[in-house]
Amino acid sequence: MAPSATTCNRPGTAAAASTRPPSYAVMATSPRPAKKKHPLMHLLAGGAAGLVEASVCHPLDTVKTRIQLQGRHSYVSQLPAHDSAVRAVHSTTSTNVSSTAVVQDAVAMNIRRLFSSIAPTQQPGTVAATAPLQHQVLGPIGTARHIIRSEGFAALYKGLTAVYTGIVPKMSIRFLSFEWYRERLSFYSNTYMHRQNSQQQQPLPPGQYTRSVTFLAGLSSGLTEAVLVVTPAEVCKIRMQSDKSPLHNRKYVNVVQTSSVIVREEGLGALYSGVVPTMMRQGCNQAVNFTTYNYFKDTLIQYRKDRGDSNVMGLRPHESLVLGGVSGGLGPVANNPLDVVKTRMQKQIVRNGCKPKYTGLLQSCVLIAKEEGSVALWKGITPRLLRIVPGQAITFTTYEFVSRQLSRHESRFL
Repeated sequence: MAPSATTCNRPGTAAAASTRPPSYAVMATSPRPAKKKHPLMHLLAGGAAGLVEASVCHPLDTVKTRIQLQGRHSYVSQLPAHDSAVRAVHSTTSTNVSSTAVVQDAVAMNIRRLFSSIAPTQQPGTVAATAPLQHQVLGPIGTARHIIRSEGFAALYKGLTAVYTGIVPKMSIRFLSFEWYRERLSFYSNTYMHRQNSQQQQPLPPGQYTRSVTFLAGLSSGLTEAVLVVTPAEVCKIRMQSDKSPLHNRKYVNVVQTSSVIVREEGLGALYSGVVPTMMRQGCNQAVNFTTYNYFKDTLIQYRKDRGDSNVMGLRPHESLVLGGVSGGLGPVANNPLDVVKTRMQKQIVRNGCKPKYTGLLQSCVLIAKEEGSVALWKGITPRLLRIVPGQAITFTTYEFVSRQLSRHESRFL
């Protein structure tokens, strides 16, 4: 049994091909090319994928950030003093802080109806209502319309320079570190299995990886990109997105100027505000993302092999698009509270001698739930999914396409 097991680990030999059953020969052939890609290919393909994804999806990220920064206090400028319905809605929302999401949605619908009759200037018989409302009435579409009306269409692209500055190195580091971690973890896994002398489980051939190895590699790549790139870039991006001043009178103009202002006013450590929830968010996202995508990819390629399809070297563009979108949507559903806490911590300005409102992950979660209800931890989930699902679809499709093009012309450039 031992010699045959050794032979099976060499799928390129003629003897091994002749002794295997046909189904086993298919299973032993790696769905990925056995030849390792040059690291520069991962850098270029990942950078290109990030650039395309950011250009298409950034307005949705701006909307998501504005929604997550909305607290429990929203103000209505003019309300008819004689309207008992308005006062009843206002009283209900200001006293029932722990109301359910269903009641909140009903209140929001009533308020939206009332907004259409609100006059821009105070009229006789009206009062200025400044008491806080528990529920913010603007959803993703309403938030986008409000941004465009009050700040202009270009305001949807606030913080794009910070994204461009961070997205290329982030995606490059993500894919490069993922491949590096996966190779290292696979080597250690195979070495451990060899030392155990297991007859039931032989080391996988080159190019094939267990799901646990892929999961850990994705987790490690997410943690790596969070520390090296994502956290400072996110701090600058959120400060720029949360600045509601007109474009000609903004405090935060571009990523270089924003980072300089933050360091000068708050210190270098402010660029790493929210690093813990950012690491947890990125690690969770990439662990789920890479594991799901590669599982579906391998399953689909194997299915095509079983049907006798000769073109099984990779995914077709529409397949990458669908699998990337599905895998990208799973992580945000689970870790949206981390994203809300991260956004709140990175938006706040920390002054010397003043204790910030949000100081840590657990404290922030408890405080937000206490002040706004636990449903507030899921703010922005809709625009976040609307951004991440197509974003990841675009990312993986672009990455696969650029990787194929670079592989064809590798001898020219590398």
